[in-house]
Amino acid sequence: MIREILRLGNPQLYEISEEITEAELAFLPEWVKDLHDTLMNYRKKYGAGRAVAAPQIGIKKRLLYMFTDKPYIFVNPVISFPDNEKYILKDDCMSFPGLIVKVERYKHADIFYLDENFNPQKMHLEGDLSELLQHEYDHLDGILATMRAVNNKSFYLEQMKRDL
Repeated sequence: MIREILRLGNPQLYEISEEITEAELAFLPEWVKDLHDTLMNYRKKYGAGRAVAAPQIGIKKRLLYMFTDKPYIFVNPVISFPDNEKYILKDDCMSFPGLIVKVERYKHADIFYLDENFNPQKMHLEGDLSELLQHEYDHLDGILATMRAVNNKSFYLEQMKRDL
């Protein structure tokens, strides 16, 4: 089901999400379907979007969904950084379409998570996937890209496909 994406300023976006327990695994397929449907609808509407965090659609659980070459489900992810190499980039978010924020992110990241069957997994991330998962992971802790702005001149408005 396509869910409403919570917008910048909604107090729910600033809350810390709870871990998914084994007892809640029965809800996982429905949550993942909602994340998938919402992401695909956003892509259709705005021509962008590779991942979404459960809190963005009002599910206060530590769950990320990414669809690049195939779907990826990250249950209770934990992110770490193998080195201190960072770079500055322009970041966007489904919770504030059209607003671009200049942020600093790590170039490399490791994400440890459970898959949809609650099996432990690890993925090494570099470049754009590293920044993408850092962005989505922040949502689980109630952190938005606007809060990571390099400075107060790091905000840009972009013309979106829908506005053309």
